[in-house]
Amino acid sequence: MMGKLCVAAKITHVPTMIMSEQPGRLHGCREAAIDGHKQIAQMAKDLDVDTVVVLDTHWLVNAGFHINSKDKFVGNYTSNEFPHFIQNLEYQYYGNTELGDLIADRATEKGGFTLSHKVESLELEYGTLVPMRYMNEDAQFKVVSIAAWCTVHDLESSRKLGEAIREAVEASNSRVMLLASGSLSHRIWNNEDYEANNGTFTISKEFNRQVDLRVLDLWAKRDYSTFIKMLPDYANLCSGEGGMHDTAMLFGALGWDDYQGKSEVITEYFPSSGTGQINVVFEVTE
Repeated sequence: MMGKLCVAAKITHVPTMIMSEQPGRLHGCREAAIDGHKQIAQMAKDLDVDTVVVLDTHWLVNAGFHINSKDKFVGNYTSNEFPHFIQNLEYQYYGNTELGDLIADRATEKGGFTLSHKVESLELEYGTLVPMRYMNEDAQFKVVSIAAWCTVHDLESSRKLGEAIREAVEASNSRVMLLASGSLSHRIWNNEDYEANNGTFTISKEFNRQVDLRVLDLWAKRDYSTFIKMLPDYANLCSGEGGMHDTAMLFGALGWDDYQGKSEVITEYFPSSGTGQINVVFEVTE
């Protein structure tokens, strides 16, 4: 049996999804995003996916590329960034050490030094934990988490890591869903301006919203070559989350500017805390 990349998506992980579950003024506010995660998970189940590879823009790294490849993840997570949003989030998932190691080997061969870690105290970040809460409630999928908040890396290196992910998957025995977990534009409201602008439900810059919508239009038209040309400026001018390295990795796995597959919006574009968010699935082509 040869491995296969079965599902690929760009997804949201906003903390208000967690708060949406709880009583209070935000109850139900992110139902569409949560439902979108569950719909994508069902697509994966229908295709017999066994492993989810998450490109996590909340895992910051300053040197090399890094993969959390433990065989089991157990913890109780509180966000350092938003302890009032995400606290005491218990989780338990299984990992796919073999695939994590294989991705690291392939990426390093391509010139992007990558380490696969099995460190017991290395925890998952919420860019992985939030989507897994809704996509992997039954722990059916094994989890591999890859750092995608890359501070001293260029997007070309992340493209090669994406290519390595695809090659490693196809050389493995795993059927995989690949998730780029991060926003579109990501300029969070200034603290002083948040309440006055109903910040939880608005975007901080109209320019960012317009560029986000243009990107979605390019994806709908399958004009990925234009999108790839604008990606470095998009990441820079619209404060891309994690430098949009998750997106570069995703498109590296899909075929970069040669990719011609269709995109399907699962959860319509929405603003959150100044940022632009989406759940969108990309057809996996040969």
